[in-house]
Amino acid sequence: MKCMNCGAELTASAYCPKCGCDVSVQKQAIVLSGLYYNQGLEKAQVRDLSGAIDQLKRSLKFNKLNIPARNLLGLVYFETGEVVAALSEWVISKNIQPEDNIAADYIRNLQQDANRLDVINQTIKKYNLALKNCFEGNEDVALIQLKKILAQNPKLIKGYHLLALLYINKGDYEKARRLLKKAIRIDKTNTTTLRFLREVDEQTGTQTSLESHFSLWGRRGEEEKETASALDNPDREPLQPVVGRGGQARMSIMNMLIGIAIGAAAIWFLFIPAWTRSINRSANEKVTKYSSDMAVYSAQIQMMNDQVDAARTTAASAAEDIDSAELKAESYRNLAEAIYAFDSGQNESAAKALAKVDPSLLDKSMKSVFDGMAGEMQSALFSAYKKAGIDAFDNKDYDTVIRVMELARAINGTDYDVLNYLAHAYRMKGDTANADENFRRIIATWPDTQKADNAMQYLSENAASVAAQDVSTQAAESESTPEDEDA
Repeated sequence: MKCMNCGAELTASAYCPKCGCDVSVQKQAIVLSGLYYNQGLEKAQVRDLSGAIDQLKRSLKFNKLNIPARNLLGLVYFETGEVVAALSEWVISKNIQPEDNIAADYIRNLQQDANRLDVINQTIKKYNLALKNCFEGNEDVALIQLKKILAQNPKLIKGYHLLALLYINKGDYEKARRLLKKAIRIDKTNTTTLRFLREVDEQTGTQTSLESHFSLWGRRGEEEKETASALDNPDREPLQPVVGRGGQARMSIMNMLIGIAIGAAAIWFLFIPAWTRSINRSANEKVTKYSSDMAVYSAQIQMMNDQVDAARTTAASAAEDIDSAELKAESYRNLAEAIYAFDSGQNESAAKALAKVDPSLLDKSMKSVFDGMAGEMQSALFSAYKKAGIDAFDNKDYDTVIRVMELARAINGTDYDVLNYLAHAYRMKGDTANADENFRRIIATWPDTQKADNAMQYLSENAASVAAQDVSTQAAESESTPEDEDA
């Protein structure tokens, strides 16, 4: 045992010999952990798995490093069909003690049998699906799924519980009783199993017998017991043999057994085939009806999915139309505001409103009105376009910058701010060609100035960026060429 504070080996003293820490509580916790482990082991040996799980969890609560307790808990989980929980305990155990740990063998054995692990994993997923079907009211589908699950994983306790609960809900108590008796053989003290059995007993009025074997003594058994008693007590009166009656009795019993055998054979050959055919016919009819219902449900589901997709497409198209209509209405509102302000002599307000109009969204008649007003108030409109473009650039709305600055450049193509903001907006959008065109206009308009030098620097940077992209593209094409040739 090591000190939890410094890791030193402890002695019989209540204090650590290295750091002096009081380890009496730690020792007591480890002792309690071992006690609960022993109790859990005893319960697991008599198949009291629920009790074993409870005791082993308590053991780990006192000492999480108790490797035997953790490994045994994994085994108990595995025995109840909870493979995921078992693997979790074994993985934790292996991480705590990587060497000389039997948990590594458990994990390796499961991993080597990949098919079995996959089947168990699928049963857990199918159980969750069956549980979901129960909540949704599809009890018949859940019942079929649970039967398949228990055929693949016959130790899954909760599978027996859910299937028995479905049978209880349908009133088929005897089938539920048989399932619960199978579950009780796996875990003798599972409270859920016992509670369901009590419900079945109350509904049927019959007490469920949990004994797997009965001591049925015949005449021979009685004689053997009497003989054994006589050997133990030699002073008692000796047994008297039975003369004559024993042979007649044995012959009568033999004749009765032969008659029963003949009657059973007659029933088997005469009635069983017809009964089997009736059962098969009923099962086939149910399967056919189930398949037909599933086909109808699948068609309905597909139709509803198609309707949902069509509704989504319509909604998306309507949303796009609404957005377009809102933009167009906004342009018309701004144009009406500009007309009103222009008629009132408020040229600056008219220019601001006119700068917010997107001419491409106007119809032919309104476009002519827009062009007429723009021609009459070019100076004010130019200032409004320029201010709107600068504000949009500050807000990083480069599409708006390009739109309004192009309109401003159409009015005055020699304004430095218009050309400069327009060039940088194209550059930020990645449109190198249009950016270079505006930089060249600045160089041509203001040669031998600082403005031209700045524009020349950006031209050089754009050219270097384009050259780097070309080199990268050529390298990518050269790398893909051998693959193309192999293909």
